[in-house]
Amino acid sequence: MAAEPVVERIELDATSWVDVVRGFVHEADAVHDQVAEATAWSEEKVFRYDHWVEVNRLGASWRRGDPVAHPVLLDAHRWLQHRYRVQFEGFGLVRYRDGRDGQGFHRDRDMRWLDETVIGVLTLGAQRPWLLRPRANRNRHDLAQRGATHDLAPASGDLLVMGGRCQADWEHSVAPVPDRRVGDRISLQWRWTSRHGRPERGGSWNSPRHYGG
Repeated sequence: MAAEPVVERIELDATSWVDVVRGFVHEADAVHDQVAEATAWSEEKVFRYDHWVEVNRLGASWRRGDPVAHPVLLDAHRWLQHRYRVQFEGFGLVRYRDGRDGQGFHRDRDMRWLDETVIGVLTLGAQRPWLLRPRANRNRHDLAQRGATHDLAPASGDLLVMGGRCQADWEHSVAPVPDRRVGDRISLQWRWTSRHGRPERGGSWNSPRHYGG
């Protein structure tokens, strides 16, 4: 991990922001390979309305006390907690095997309280489009990016941190790409909510969590 990471803050609007830390993890491709091999991956499913749906990616999770696939992941865990002054129970892992694997625009609504959140996303492996858009853009007819205003495209070892009302007012996506030769990408996510504000309504908030980013 970089000794003194350089953090660039992008103010999305008056209450939403994303921090970008390029090169947060050194020798990230070697870390990717070890995490890919040491992690017990499983087919990922999400609960939609009243049934489970398989998705085009693999998933895993880590909780305190579990063996960790690489010590740098614990360093990242501690750094995030120290900088943002929050506590994480663990982190999720998502593996995009090639360009066909991806995730459409979404908010992490299963956290329920979205008015004040911190979500860290660490990329290991292939660089992919990573899009952000205001929720108001979701009904646009731009089929290519559906109204995306930012493509942060994290490279291997880059860290993104979404905060403020980002989950309430913005959506993010790991867009599939047509070239199947795009390599393997692993995304690690740390998620925290203050539990302040009005809870999200809709699907069952206590359904099993899923991770994406």
